[in-house]
Amino acid sequence: MANATIEKFGYPATLIRDYHHWVVLLRPAQPTLGSLVLAAKSDATAFGALPPEAHAELAIIIAEIEAALTRAVTYQKINYLMLMMVDPYVHFHVIPRYEGDREYGGVSVTDAGWAGQPALGQAVALDADQIKALAVWLKGIWPS
Repeated sequence: MANATIEKFGYPATLIRDYHHWVVLLRPAQPTLGSLVLAAKSDATAFGALPPEAHAELAIIIAEIEAALTRAVTYQKINYLMLMMVDPYVHFHVIPRYEGDREYGGVSVTDAGWAGQPALGQAVALDADQIKALAVWLKGIWPS
């Protein structure tokens, strides 16, 4: 089930939600609190190569991501970045954006890029205990 991109982002420890065609993972490096990776389970390296069912499922997933992150961090904007330069399989970096900082479980993250581009290089690297705590937190507020 897990391609190399999914594994690189810490699966299974970072798993928040498993869907038919996608997984939602906690991003181990947090440019903003609640940052996620939405990764296709497929070995496709082009967004257009995914089956129509994977595209259709995105409507459900995006609604759930936005509901969960609204509850978690009360974001002001949200960025979906499909970079795929280093990690070849289809995935998005989901970055909730907000002015200032947000905190949960002793992890505080300032949106250093607000109100411009996300400052991915200034992300807070989570340790294993922080990953576990934040994953449990987000799973607990996930809509489904």
